[in-house]
Amino acid sequence: MASEIERKFLLGSDAWRTRVSDRVHLVQGYLSRGEQSAIRVRIDGSKAQLNIKQALDGIHRLEYEYPIPLEDAREILEHVALRPLIDKTRHHVMHEGHLWEIDEFHGENDGLIVAEIELTDPDESFVVPDWLGEEVSHDRRYYNSSLSELPYTKW
Repeated sequence: MASEIERKFLLGSDAWRTRVSDRVHLVQGYLSRGEQSAIRVRIDGSKAQLNIKQALDGIHRLEYEYPIPLEDAREILEHVALRPLIDKTRHHVMHEGHLWEIDEFHGENDGLIVAEIELTDPDESFVVPDWLGEEVSHDRRYYNSSLSELPYTKW
């Protein structure tokens, strides 16, 4: 069984931008999105995946990912996925031994930027960067599946 432990934060400043090691453009669409589970297709650069998530609590989820052909993913996003699609740039920032994924949203979620850290244990400690803001791990509005239903620009 696959799982992820992820904490999510708003940003307190743009100081993280000088520490970006790389970035990738992501487009994803949901085939199903509910209170506890979601099924999505994501194009990540030149790769595509089918992803199934089941929320256990605000930071812990069961997660299954499977590669799919890129052309299939494009067709699914164009013809099958619920609207709106999630369009974002993911920036990678290393800080004190942890990788931070900072998602800068575009389109209907323009203006939203969140930082995520994946942990191996819910109680794992990490050094909080000075550019980090409020934690929103337990706020469903910030889940990508929720943003595909009620975008940030409509809050």
